[in-house]
Amino acid sequence: MTLRNIAIIAHVDHGKTTLVDELLKQSGTYRDNQATTERAMDSNDLERERGITILAKATSVEWKDARINIVDTPGHADFGGEVERILSMVDGVVLLVDAAEGPMPQTKFVTSKALALGLRPIVLLNKVDKPAAEPDRALDEVFDLFANLGATDEQLDFPVLYASGINGWADAELDGPRKDMSALFDLVVAHVPAPKQVAARAEPFRMLATTLGADPYLGRVLTGRVEAGTLKAGETIKALSRDGAKLEQFRVTKVLAFRGLAQAPIDQAEAGDIVTLAGMSKATVADTLCALEVDTALPAQPIDPPTISVTFGINDSPLAGRDGTKVQSRVIRERLMREAEVNVAIKVTDTPGGEAFDVAGRGELQMGVLIENMRREGFELSISRPRVLMRDEGGQRLEPIEEVTIDVDDDYTGTVIEKLTGPRKGDLAEMKPAGIGKTRIIAHVPSRGLIGYHGEFMTDTRGTGVLNRVFHEWAPYKGPIPGRREGVLISMEDGTAVAYALWNLEDRGRMFINPQDPVYQGMIIGEHSRDNDLEVNPLKGKKLTNVRATGTDDAVKLTPPTIMSLEQAIAYIDDDELVEVTPKAIRLRKRFLDPHERKRQAKASA
Repeated sequence: MTLRNIAIIAHVDHGKTTLVDELLKQSGTYRDNQATTERAMDSNDLERERGITILAKATSVEWKDARINIVDTPGHADFGGEVERILSMVDGVVLLVDAAEGPMPQTKFVTSKALALGLRPIVLLNKVDKPAAEPDRALDEVFDLFANLGATDEQLDFPVLYASGINGWADAELDGPRKDMSALFDLVVAHVPAPKQVAARAEPFRMLATTLGADPYLGRVLTGRVEAGTLKAGETIKALSRDGAKLEQFRVTKVLAFRGLAQAPIDQAEAGDIVTLAGMSKATVADTLCALEVDTALPAQPIDPPTISVTFGINDSPLAGRDGTKVQSRVIRERLMREAEVNVAIKVTDTPGGEAFDVAGRGELQMGVLIENMRREGFELSISRPRVLMRDEGGQRLEPIEEVTIDVDDDYTGTVIEKLTGPRKGDLAEMKPAGIGKTRIIAHVPSRGLIGYHGEFMTDTRGTGVLNRVFHEWAPYKGPIPGRREGVLISMEDGTAVAYALWNLEDRGRMFINPQDPVYQGMIIGEHSRDNDLEVNPLKGKKLTNVRATGTDDAVKLTPPTIMSLEQAIAYIDDDELVEVTPKAIRLRKRFLDPHERKRQAKASA
């Protein structure tokens, strides 16, 4: 049986996971009476809720006399650490592009990695049956993108298919029969080369670990493509680090391969196949698993550095320990270290004092997903405002610049451009029509200027705008960028919020809490209508007397409060504020200063 290894690349919500569903169905992977789920590859709870792919996952289908290993890659640049490792396991890519939107920033990010590795692309124009589809324009944009990314002549000579993933068909012609996915299967077998590793089956065993996992029965497991040789369960091999140092010698307890969505034990792993090994205790991502006689480690793909940092600390508020079960700094540290081990795009360092940890990663979404997973596991945390990581080169301070692509109604283009190029110090790169009444704006903006901007952008565009961002380059520091303009309303009492008090405070600004919510001194309960912070009393009830008169007993009518999501809260806070995260609540508060720090600040202000 011949072997093909491919990855599917697409922007968020272009239909990648839906396409894989159809490939699984039409290849006969499911039994006729087998219960199936929609978006089967999105196995993580957060992936299903948000409709995005976070973790790279593999599956395997059989077509005629070929086995095709398919890797579903994340579409968001924040999870690019997964993408860079996964692409080293495949020999070709299917680039999935929405025929209406064309190639988008995350497509550009992953495609640049694939082209740099020399992979040959197949372009699949999806959703061509939608009324807004413009397949010819989308195809021209794909070709221009490849040329701008430095594709070779062989890569520019790519085959094109037209498809509708949700309706289960792909054809070489736009007006084809539209029956099934056989055209895609046949093209993958014909166009994607067989793994070159197949010729090295007689050599000693070598494999580069690309993803790390944990199995409740097998323990630590590593997945990767076998670069040379063969391996059976029970054999003894060793692990080498990136620099060739020996980490451990271990007996392989299981050899698993993808068969459909599940992994099944196989008798022997052969060069070219994607397999999972169990039995190691120390080996991790980017290490080489090899036969005992091998002394040279395989080259590992370099990982782009983190661009933002967030401080994770213990929850030291008066309400700490009421919701969560994991509140100690030791337990938080262990969980973060486990995450850093699995996700190479995350770096964790201890801060002085040992009760807080700096976690560096790719973006706010990646941090939000990590925090959300931890709160669902029972953790209580305090989270700082994200800080952009700078770099020093040749005595010059550099900061990360992101390419922002915005699709917005023509009425709002002026406001968006003014916000990006004014206080956020961005540069307008391109502006062009994007359909009837729509404009596409491309700008290069410092990462610092984009923290907290998404919520403001949605307000400015009345919820109709679409904003996508991807890392562009390192550039000289552009000077200070103003933060949030509004002040906050801070509770000056401990207790339970009263509706009457909140009603009287509505003139001061918008509220973040409901009546009967617990509050404490220093907790942020709303946004001030002016630029200064204001301490208020949300517990002050109405004074009761035995006198009744017309007009003194007005009914309390409260405006619904603004309830922030986790990402919105992290983006909203200022440098002297924290987000308190528990399994049941998200609260904002001022930093609690120790007495010595409070005295020092009082002296400085005097």
